[in-house]
Amino acid sequence: MADARPPPERPKGLDSLMPHLPMDGVDESTWVDVIQKMDEVYSQLISDEIELEKKNTELEQSQQFIFSVLSAMSDVLVVCDEHGRIEETNAALCELVGRSDEALRGALLFDLLADEASAERARSVLGHHEAPRRGEGLELMLLDAQGHAVSVDANCTPRVGPSGHRAGTVFVARPTAELKRAYHELRSAHEALKQAQQQLLHSEKMASLGRLVAGVAHELNNPISFVLGNVHALSRYSERLQRYLGALHGGASAHAMADLRQQLRIDALLADLPSLIEGTVEGATRTTDIVNGLKRFSAMDPEARSCVNLCEVVERAVHWVRKGQAAGFELNWQPGEPAWVIASGGQLQQVLMNLLQNALDAVAGAGIAPPRLWIELSRSPQRLSLSVRDNGPGIAPEHLSRLFDPFFTTKPVGKGTGLGLSISYGLVEQHGGQLSAANHPAGGAEFVLTLPRAPEPTPLAAPSVR
Repeated sequence: MADARPPPERPKGLDSLMPHLPMDGVDESTWVDVIQKMDEVYSQLISDEIELEKKNTELEQSQQFIFSVLSAMSDVLVVCDEHGRIEETNAALCELVGRSDEALRGALLFDLLADEASAERARSVLGHHEAPRRGEGLELMLLDAQGHAVSVDANCTPRVGPSGHRAGTVFVARPTAELKRAYHELRSAHEALKQAQQQLLHSEKMASLGRLVAGVAHELNNPISFVLGNVHALSRYSERLQRYLGALHGGASAHAMADLRQQLRIDALLADLPSLIEGTVEGATRTTDIVNGLKRFSAMDPEARSCVNLCEVVERAVHWVRKGQAAGFELNWQPGEPAWVIASGGQLQQVLMNLLQNALDAVAGAGIAPPRLWIELSRSPQRLSLSVRDNGPGIAPEHLSRLFDPFFTTKPVGKGTGLGLSISYGLVEQHGGQLSAANHPAGGAEFVLTLPRAPEPTPLAAPSVR
């Protein structure tokens, strides 16, 4: 703060000056004007003195504020002139390099750098007269107080002087060790989150799969029983054929062979063999299809994407939901032409099974019979929209905004995890689509799944015959 100076001495009054002033040729009114002007000058001088003191106080406060900001900065700050001579620093830099602010002022920036490569990068920035106002980023190696090289990520911004020309450069830098540590922590957290998401997804899929076990067991029992019955018949036919062939190779007479052929019903056996074999193959194929369908549904293949017919995905989802429903339901669904999307078939099947199962649970919870579902597919040049509607009581208004929140459920304890719709929402977003819910004007809840439309796949060309 500037030294307080005493106000200027006030000029003496007219009465005290009059005896000492020469009066020859000057009337009294003139002297009165002179004294008044002197009073005015004195008053203005006092006002200017007060204003100056006020400005000095404001300047000191501004300087103190700037100093406190520089001291509080965790990033290092170096202000250089156009030749790289240091003009201003902050406490973070002084602490890093182990030198005082007075020792750094006037020193060259290059003396703080640990290697020639950093010095060359700094010279390049200082010599760049057309540097962008937002600054340039570069990595520098500084020498710390112990003489060790410290990597810093610096932003270099031009400093413009009063003339509008570049007068120097402002370097603001942060040690990259801190940034790398934060990056590794963020990456670890991201990986943990992805793993947890995959575990939740797989758990929900297994929960859905568990609800289908009874239906799947029945589904597998039919073809397996069919194959088993055919195998028993083929075993009996084999014994009869062995007996007939043994007699034939033993040299039995033609009359004896004819009697034996009639007795063993060889002609009927041979006529029945093709249908037995065909039925056995069909039963084995049905069993294989069921097992493969379960494997596709339960496999964890989040990255596998291909051209998928959405109508076939709906058919599979309906098939498996029917197997898990003891009471059954009425379905209104017309698939029409194939609807192609680029997607993971297993993930889309899980989404649709969740929507169908939730709709059936809502209808059953309201005691409405029989349950009815409507599935409609609409097409546009760019999008496909699939709506799933039920004849249930609809969605309460206070629940509409929370349907897709993790762990939110209106089902009783033990009947739902609250993850089905949340996971479905995330899967649809990963496919570039949208999943929304509303109450249908005709009653019941309606979920609309929208996905980007894919071009129809071209069939593979038939191989040429040579």
